[in-house]
Amino acid sequence: MTTLRPFTCDDMFKFNNVNLDPLTETYGLAFYMQYLAHWPEYFQVAESPSGEIMGYIMGKAEGQRENWHGHVTALTVSPDYRRLGLAGLLMNFLEDVSEDKKAYFVDLFVRVSNKVAINMYTNLGYIVYRTVLEYYSGDPDEDAYDMRKALSRDVDKKSMIPLLHPARPEDVD
Repeated sequence: MTTLRPFTCDDMFKFNNVNLDPLTETYGLAFYMQYLAHWPEYFQVAESPSGEIMGYIMGKAEGQRENWHGHVTALTVSPDYRRLGLAGLLMNFLEDVSEDKKAYFVDLFVRVSNKVAINMYTNLGYIVYRTVLEYYSGDPDEDAYDMRKALSRDVDKKSMIPLLHPARPEDVD
């Protein structure tokens, strides 16, 4: 049985098994602490009955007016627990939090080479909103897809109308 619970400071000593995936973006301690302090409701852990971290999601709320949205900063599941639906469970959690905050949509960035994740997000109702050129600083040839899913407040689904031209990282708000 999987338990979803809020991320705690102690979890930073236990989540290396999840973060060691080459497709998982990892950050410095201060970055995680900033998210935990500012958006604790968006930072959740999937925990096994034995207390092992199976995965986590970290996000935030940002934007203004019709651009007010939930953002997925990081989502990862340990290789031992993949293909069990945990990523979808964590995404549904973040979408529910964003609904509660009256967001118009949820967005995320994913490497264009990460076909498994792109397929999963597509199956969850996300679309490729735009391509962000050279988004990943560690790999200048790696672009990202900015993927979005409209929430109930975006009745006309305006947030899901794809842009026709790619953007640069500095142009992404």
